[in-house]
Amino acid sequence: MSLDRAYRETIDYLYALQKHGIKLALSNSFALMSLMGDPHRKFRSVHVAGTNGKGSTSSFIASMLQAGGYRVGLYTSPHLVSFAERIRINNVLITEAKVVELAGRVRDASRKASLNPTFFEVATALAFTYFAEEGVDIAVIEVGMGGRLDSTNVITPLVSVITNIELEHTEFLGTMLTQIAGEKAGVIKQGVPVVTGAMQQEVITVIEQEAAARTAGVYRLSKDFMQVPVASPLAQVFDYRGIETSYEKIRINMLGGYQVDNACLALATIECLRNTGIIVDEAAVRRGLEQARWEGRLELVARKPDIYLDGAHNPASARKLAATVREMKHAYRRTVLIIGILQDKDWQGIIAALAPLADHVVVTKPQYSRAMEVRALASAIRKLHGSVETAETVGEAIALAGDKASSDDLVLITGSLYVVGDARAVFHPEADLSGALTGLKG
Repeated sequence: MSLDRAYRETIDYLYALQKHGIKLALSNSFALMSLMGDPHRKFRSVHVAGTNGKGSTSSFIASMLQAGGYRVGLYTSPHLVSFAERIRINNVLITEAKVVELAGRVRDASRKASLNPTFFEVATALAFTYFAEEGVDIAVIEVGMGGRLDSTNVITPLVSVITNIELEHTEFLGTMLTQIAGEKAGVIKQGVPVVTGAMQQEVITVIEQEAAARTAGVYRLSKDFMQVPVASPLAQVFDYRGIETSYEKIRINMLGGYQVDNACLALATIECLRNTGIIVDEAAVRRGLEQARWEGRLELVARKPDIYLDGAHNPASARKLAATVREMKHAYRRTVLIIGILQDKDWQGIIAALAPLADHVVVTKPQYSRAMEVRALASAIRKLHGSVETAETVGEAIALAGDKASSDDLVLITGSLYVVGDARAVFHPEADLSGALTGLKG
C-alpha cells in the first residue's frame, strides 16, 4: 500500500473515533499510556491550560527552549489544515509515515485491550509515544479541554501554566467561572510551580487554594511578573519585569497586545524552568521570542488587500482581537469581515465585539458539523450591521470579499479555528502572497 493511501486511511480511522464523542475522564488515557510503555514518564514537560492564548504561549515557550539548544516537542490542538500540525519536534511536523506507524500501534493496542478511545485520547497517546521515542529534552503540552480530566493530564510537568479563564465549554466545564477555574486548576501537581495570567479575583482564589493544597508556588501576571510598554515604532516591544530576571526591549512578531501578555507568561515559565536545571540564556530568550510564530492568530496570508486570519472563537478572544484591529484600522481604507461561528459557541458575544469593526461583512461557515447555519448568523448580524452578504463556504466568501475589497483594505477572516483552517487551505503558503485574491476571482 502506498504511503498516501495508508495516511488517508489512518486519518479516516482517527476522525471516525469522533463517534465516541468527548470523554472527560483519565481512565482510558492511563490505560493507553500503560499499553504504549508509559511514554508520558519518559520526557520532561510543561503543561499549558487556560481559555485563550494556550497555543501562542506554548509556541513562545517552545521557541525559546529550541533557541536555547534543547530538542523540544510541541503538542497542540486543534489543527487547522493537517493533523500533523498537532505534533512537532523543533517546529518540524511529524511525518505522515510516523503518523501511520504510531496510530497503527495505538489502534492495535487499544483493540487488544477492548478500549474504545476517543480521537483526542488516541492523538495524545500517539504524540507522547513519539516524543518519548524521539528522545525530546522537553515537551510543551497544550491541554485540549479543561484540565483536570483532559487526556493530557497524565503528565507531571516541571511547570504548569494557566493562561487565563473565561466562560467556555460550559456544557462540559460548568456555567460559573469558579467551576471552570476548578477544572483548569486540576493540572496543578504536587510541588510544581504554577504560572498564570488569570485576573478575576474569584478565579485567582480557586487557583491559589488548589496550589496551596499541593504545596505549589503561584506566580501571577501583573503581580509577580509584568510587561512595561516601551515607546517604539514597533508596537510589539516591551520591557519584562520578572520573578527574578528582567529584560529590556524584548521584541515579538506576533501581533496583538494580548500576545505581549502571552510572551510574559512564557518568560515566567522559562524563569521557573531554570530552577529545574533547564537554562535558557538571554540571547536565546530574545531570539526565541522574536522567531516564534503561531498559525491562525492574526496571521497575515495575503497582501493588497492585507488578509489576516484569526481563530477568535469566544467573546473574550473576540474582544481582544477587536482591540487590536481598532489599532490597525488607521492604516486601511475599509475593513471587510469574513465570519463563521460554531453553533455551540456564544455567537452573540462574538458578533457584538467584531461586527461593528467592519464596513462590510461576509457571513460563511466552515465545513464542520457544528457550524452555525449561514442564514441564521447573517440574520443576527443584520440587526447590528447594514452591509451583509453570505457565502456557503469559506472559499466562496474569500472570493466574494475579493470583489468588494481594494488593495488598501483590510480583510479579517475569523469566528472559528475551523473557519481559519478552511481559509488556510485556500491559500498556498509557498506561493507569492501578493494579489492572492486576484487569483481566486477566476
